[in-house]
Amino acid sequence: MLWAGKSATEIAAAVRQGKVTATAVIEEHLRVIAERDPRVGAFRLVRREALEEARAVQRRRDLADLPLAGVPVAVKDNVEVAGEATRIGSAVTGDAPAAEDHATVARLRAAGAVVIGLTNLPELGLVAFGDSAYGTVRNPWDRSRTAGGSSSGSAAAVAAGMVPIALGNDGMGSLRIPAACCGVLAVKPGTGLVPPPSDAWQGLSENGPIATVAADLSLMLSVLAADPSLAEAWRGGCRLEPRRPMLRSVWADDDEVWEPPPPQDSPEPFDLRIAYTPQPLPTGLPMDKEFQAAVRGAAETLRVAGHTIVERDTRLPTWLGPATIATWLTRAGEAADGLDRWRLERRSRALARGGRVLTRLGLDGVRGRDRWSGYGADQWFGDADVLITPALAAIPPRAEGWGERGLLRTVLGNVRYAPVTGPWNMCGWPAMTVPIATHSSGLPIGVQLIAPPGGEPHLLGLAAQLQTAHPPIRPPGFSV
Repeated sequence: MLWAGKSATEIAAAVRQGKVTATAVIEEHLRVIAERDPRVGAFRLVRREALEEARAVQRRRDLADLPLAGVPVAVKDNVEVAGEATRIGSAVTGDAPAAEDHATVARLRAAGAVVIGLTNLPELGLVAFGDSAYGTVRNPWDRSRTAGGSSSGSAAAVAAGMVPIALGNDGMGSLRIPAACCGVLAVKPGTGLVPPPSDAWQGLSENGPIATVAADLSLMLSVLAADPSLAEAWRGGCRLEPRRPMLRSVWADDDEVWEPPPPQDSPEPFDLRIAYTPQPLPTGLPMDKEFQAAVRGAAETLRVAGHTIVERDTRLPTWLGPATIATWLTRAGEAADGLDRWRLERRSRALARGGRVLTRLGLDGVRGRDRWSGYGADQWFGDADVLITPALAAIPPRAEGWGERGLLRTVLGNVRYAPVTGPWNMCGWPAMTVPIATHSSGLPIGVQLIAPPGGEPHLLGLAAQLQTAHPPIRPPGFSV
């Protein structure tokens, strides 16, 4: 295979220069999807129209100027694609085709990308798991484990090499959680940078890109934000020579695990104050020791790159957890409005019912969200430019029938493994996940980078530095 597994940047450059046609690129990726997706379950729909749309891209007079010329992109099935039904992971939603593209999809198409398919997600995007009426999205690293959620299929499709980039969205971690589970990059933009989903969960949810390499993530974010300057933001962090692939373990007592490379000269100064907290969760919530070690390792890599590194042992406030859960459940109640609730999965019914009860009791999380977004996040974050935390608290759970579970088991299942991302939706700050190492279980480990509003370029630059020191690898069996 020539183009499957290549980066979006490489594919677009080759199409612009006439080294390959957009049609040939899409044909190859369709073959790869047909071969790999039965093992993963990333796609609800693979679009037959993609080939004709690739031919249309090839005929465009502005082909030489298209930043994503001929690049196949997967789109989460809660973002409107003209001519396709938007099912949102549910058999209860309507099957009428969308009349027009969502603004983000329109921008991707205008940049030359070809929508190759719609990806699976849990019903109504409510949880951090990948099962729905359309099947179960399995983690390419270990198919007995979940790919995370709710942008499950988008992250799994990128990790398995079926597409170089994918579009997802993030309401309480729905980009960062599956990206961390699947060992790929994802960024949740800050409020106002990218057009949000049609159901933006009252400002909690943002559309954003998933990719394997920082250059692709920057390029796609620049298209989604209609801000060409973001396409080169990743270059600010490239100051380390490539090293070995992802580390096989991150045991805290292994001095050789995080042996940093020597610092390299760079023509572009890039010096930030970076705080890191290996255990940000309130007392009583456990954090995997290897995930904590990965945060320390990421901080050390960036210290060698020239940044000022500060360890922080403060934990997130205890009141924030219940406020975040209440906010999530309230949004679940709203998402189910207007649907035949008795045809929804048991899990969705339980979450929506819990949200409606909390709303009636005045416990909808609004006060906590206002407190955190108004001043709490800024006070807790302190004077750092960027903060590093784990992206998850435990390895991804097994890919089981989570849709038939009730409220308590669903909430506990989510909170036990993915409690670290939601606070940054509560305040609208940009955050991303970067794969940094490999767990002793064989699954990838991602760290979470968080910045104050407007800090997306910092995050992209740091992601590039981390990837230069710890290059990404494909899951076993999905290399080329």
